[in-house]
Amino acid sequence: MKLELYQIDAFTDKIFGGNPACVVPLDKWLPNDILLKITKENAVAETAFFVDKGEKIHLRWFTPEIEMDLCGHATLATAHCLKTILDYKNDKIIFETLSGDLTVIVENDFYFLDLPSRMPLESSLPENISKSLNIQPKEVLKSRDYVLLYDSEDDIKNISIDRQVFDEINLDPGGVVVTAKGVNCDFVSRFFTPQASILEDPVTGSAHCSLIPFWANRLQKNELTALQISERIGKLICTNKENRVIISGQARTYSIGNLWIE
Repeated sequence: MKLELYQIDAFTDKIFGGNPACVVPLDKWLPNDILLKITKENAVAETAFFVDKGEKIHLRWFTPEIEMDLCGHATLATAHCLKTILDYKNDKIIFETLSGDLTVIVENDFYFLDLPSRMPLESSLPENISKSLNIQPKEVLKSRDYVLLYDSEDDIKNISIDRQVFDEINLDPGGVVVTAKGVNCDFVSRFFTPQASILEDPVTGSAHCSLIPFWANRLQKNELTALQISERIGKLICTNKENRVIISGQARTYSIGNLWIE
């Protein structure tokens, strides 16, 4: 069986930036174990698989370990693939997903993702996470992910993780996002996932489902700009709504090819 395979860098305006995602169109769903094997072979944080159902596109996301309930950057990558490579005619794309119907609006070179809002609540930090961090947070919150608040952007840049200790905890399917006010943007972040083949996710759209309402409340503004300051750097333009968040960004195609399933 021959399948198309596209690798897209999301939340960036240049290749080798943002977060790479693979996109695989399907005529019908393959068994989950095959989807996981394809994802492991792709060796990026997320692979998106989709089946075009006409009015809606059924979209699923896999890490090399598990199927995810939500992935922002692979959704953006799929929209970019549809519009720039597969000649999808509509500027409004409706994805049917585990997180409900997600809409992406395409305007010029930008993709606007309408995602659920997940306001994090005050929490306590598990001992293994605390011990794995070289700098301790000043506040701890939690939604799907742990959200750790720090004093400065420099703190976020300088955080390191003791992988051996960090991997003692299982947050399936969540992770740990560290964040602070930004110097040249409203807020910055980095994202880490224990027991994952890729420890630090370069740009994490789903984490911003929590970061946006948190920072909108903290800064008393609903229009925000964010940088995820991993090595690859990602830029996100954010809007806070009552029960939703709008995350917009750009994407670039890195590679186009095929894979063969025997």
